[in-house]
Amino acid sequence: MIRIALAQINSTVGDLSGNTAKMCSYIDKAKDLDVDLIAFPELAITGYPPEDLVFRNQFVQENMKYSSEVSYNTQGITAIFGFVELDNKLYNSAAVASEGKLKGTHKKIFLPNYGVFDEERYFESGKTCPVFTINGTKVGVNICEDIWYPLGPTSVQRAAGAELIMNINGSPFHAGKRQDRESMLTKRASDHGLFIAYVNQVGGQDELVFDGSSVIIDPEGKIISRGEPFKEDLVICDIDTTPLRQAREANTQEFFVEGLEDVGKPVHRYISDEIPQPKKPFLERASQPVSSIEEVRKALVIGTRDYVTKSGFQKV
Repeated sequence: MIRIALAQINSTVGDLSGNTAKMCSYIDKAKDLDVDLIAFPELAITGYPPEDLVFRNQFVQENMKYSSEVSYNTQGITAIFGFVELDNKLYNSAAVASEGKLKGTHKKIFLPNYGVFDEERYFESGKTCPVFTINGTKVGVNICEDIWYPLGPTSVQRAAGAELIMNINGSPFHAGKRQDRESMLTKRASDHGLFIAYVNQVGGQDELVFDGSSVIIDPEGKIISRGEPFKEDLVICDIDTTPLRQAREANTQEFFVEGLEDVGKPVHRYISDEIPQPKKPFLERASQPVSSIEEVRKALVIGTRDYVTKSGFQKV
């Protein structure tokens, strides 16, 4: 049993110190609730999308410094969070930190370059698909677009033994987006026979609005927990992978899909085999989706509010 938390936060592009302080606050809150693993959205350190800020070396270096600060705060917990990684080239990466140290990263493989997205302008594609052993659970980590591909990093990680996928996102809202997203995620979970935890950012950034609506899905494709739409939230769920592991052991046929070698190389990272001690049961909840009209209303409200406040306007 592993207790996970999805920190559905409202980051501000460029506010590295403010975003970091908020993330550390959520980590402390998760520790108080006996959480083993917490995940934050895509590029949570910088805010999403950082756009041409990543061409400023000082900004990238500061982002790395604040990433180290978040990592240092992970005593007694593991945290996954988005940041800009400088590894000769720039990458849209997910950091995995535990016991105060960075344990590894996943560099986003599929970079969207359509509609409002222009990630190929800023980042290089990653080449590996890491699976981390965290408190005895095999956890695949990937980012946003990576999970939209039926033959993608999730497939590579499932073939490498992943029992839980942690997918971090900056997924903008449009009418009908939540339904499309949840349909894809439930199919991905059931097709691969694993848990999926999908954390999305929330709030407005310039012309974009992010709805949150983070979800946790079981191996049968059932949504077992859902975050509130259009507001910050901490979604907590206890994941028991024992039945899943037993079912896999009973089925001697390996998970195999042709062409996985073209997606990325599986890489195993070890953090801890120690199974967490039994905890006081956590009262889980799955917020109910609001109507399509209410989604649009909430999007207009939060988009306008955040545009005004994040731009520093004193009045409208």
